[in-house]
Amino acid sequence: MIALGTLFKYLSLIGSFATIGLLLAIGFLLLDVDGKLSTSSQRLKRLLWSSALLWVVGSVGTIIFTLSSILGQSLSVALDPTVLRSFVTQITLGQYLLFETFVALSVTALAFRIRSTLTAALLLIISLIGLVAPVFQSHAASSGSHGLAIGSLVIHVVALSAWVGGVIAIAVMDSGDRPLAVARFSELALWSVIAVVASGSLNAWARLDFKSAWSTAYAYVVIIKVILTLILITIGYKHRRNLAQKDSIDWLGFGRLIFAEALIMVSTVAMGAWLSSNQAPIRPTREKFDPAIAVAGISTPPPPTWSRIFFSYEPDALMIGLLITAVALYIKGVLVLTRRGDKWPIGRTAAFALGIAAIDFATSGGLGLYAHFAFSYHMVAHMVLGMIAPIGIVLGAPITLALRTLPQGRNSSERGIRGTLLAALHSKLAVFYTNPIVALAFFDGSLFVLYFTGLFGGMMQSHVGHLFMSIHFILAGLLFFHVIIGVDPNPRRIPHLVRIVIVFAAMSIHAFFSVALMSSTTLIDQGYFASLKTPWLTDLLADQQLGGSIGWAMGEIPIILALVATFISWVKDDSREAKRIDRNSLRQAAMGQPDDLAEYNQYLQELAARDRKEP
Repeated sequence: MIALGTLFKYLSLIGSFATIGLLLAIGFLLLDVDGKLSTSSQRLKRLLWSSALLWVVGSVGTIIFTLSSILGQSLSVALDPTVLRSFVTQITLGQYLLFETFVALSVTALAFRIRSTLTAALLLIISLIGLVAPVFQSHAASSGSHGLAIGSLVIHVVALSAWVGGVIAIAVMDSGDRPLAVARFSELALWSVIAVVASGSLNAWARLDFKSAWSTAYAYVVIIKVILTLILITIGYKHRRNLAQKDSIDWLGFGRLIFAEALIMVSTVAMGAWLSSNQAPIRPTREKFDPAIAVAGISTPPPPTWSRIFFSYEPDALMIGLLITAVALYIKGVLVLTRRGDKWPIGRTAAFALGIAAIDFATSGGLGLYAHFAFSYHMVAHMVLGMIAPIGIVLGAPITLALRTLPQGRNSSERGIRGTLLAALHSKLAVFYTNPIVALAFFDGSLFVLYFTGLFGGMMQSHVGHLFMSIHFILAGLLFFHVIIGVDPNPRRIPHLVRIVIVFAAMSIHAFFSVALMSSTTLIDQGYFASLKTPWLTDLLADQQLGGSIGWAMGEIPIILALVATFISWVKDDSREAKRIDRNSLRQAAMGQPDDLAEYNQYLQELAARDRKEP
């Protein structure tokens, strides 16, 4: 039974990795024609349908055999419609597995309907979300170092899917398309390898961080997987060395090397399937039970002090991985401009760095740690993520940097990555989201939906819910401040007066939310903070009301700063417009063509002279 469960898990992984690799090839590796799929990309859609169907079969089998393993019953019991329906609708793991199956079915249904690279990119993002969803309820979710174990595993799966899937896609594509695709995939593979090795090492350390764990079968499989990964890295190094010698590449031998790499990767995925289907070694029992580990996955920290808040660190590996990726891409963009001889303002780089540091402090730093245990600290982290960090990132102008440094199309008809970003920025969806009313609704309106419904308590109970809240705060803040004070390109031009009205509206709505929270006489967390049994937090309602007052105080300051920045921008724009008019007047005067303002002034002078002559 266990062997069959591992087999279906293996089929699910291979099918999902191949699906992601083929979508990657269709959307980014092969040539496009003004954003539409080329003939080469069209040929891969049948393989995409086959791999997505394999993913569906593996996912369905994984659901059935996972349920059978949990119940400890025969397969016939797991196939009972009532039991199966209860598992996929009432149990979190079953819901995540069902979501993965639904994503695989959606890709299967849409495989032949893909017409553009932008559609392929959207399906790629959806596929990645479906792939990592069950990870949040894997064996790592029940261990200590919750954020480190789950986050590193999510990064490991995403990076491995891009690496393995990309190699599979290159192995099955036409030999004539391979030289062009390999050159672009080579750089992505390097980033993926770094992420795979780093995240895999962190995950192994989180699961095997005690001596007796290394004498188990689980540890032996980990070691074998590490050896296979090192072999794959060696093959990848040969790829890059061969690509550096473009004039003397043996593409026949190169193709055989790719197929060998794909076979080794299949074996590596089999090791991963076994690891994901088996429980990691169990740590020795603790002397004292800590309910916080069962609820939040983190040990209860000591009472907060200034030094503990500023210097404690509980790593959230997934958020750290996202921040490292953003910083690496930003630095690479700056280096590309520098090598080109262009300058990038140091102030923008500093602002971006401060924004990233603020996010790390509010998620993995001491503030992020104590935000799990007290509503007041949660509200401080919310303000940092939603109002302080986004200002720094928006002023860092990452979209402008991307547009100046992303690669152009490889021929005159290809849209390329930069063209795809431009198309997304000018799409109807972008125009909708950059509407000031929509941005305000996400920024302030979502507060009432989150905190005055049952969403907040439910999201605090799970890692994925907590992650969703953090990402929502960041994205809502980025959207709002991009509309109000952003220096990046905006698909719609918003008058400064409208921006000021929106800022005043945001201040009023935020103040109303904070007062409502301060006046609340019931807890809104649905028992989450009480279940932690934090010894240094005795009055939960007072702490919640304190959080409301903190939200009011901290929320008004960034909005006032945005208001001041809007006024300054308005004055500067008026000054630039006046200078433009003056330059235009001087240019027309030099050409003997007085401008409209000069003609109007002359007309007024003639009227005044005529009035003086009349009795």
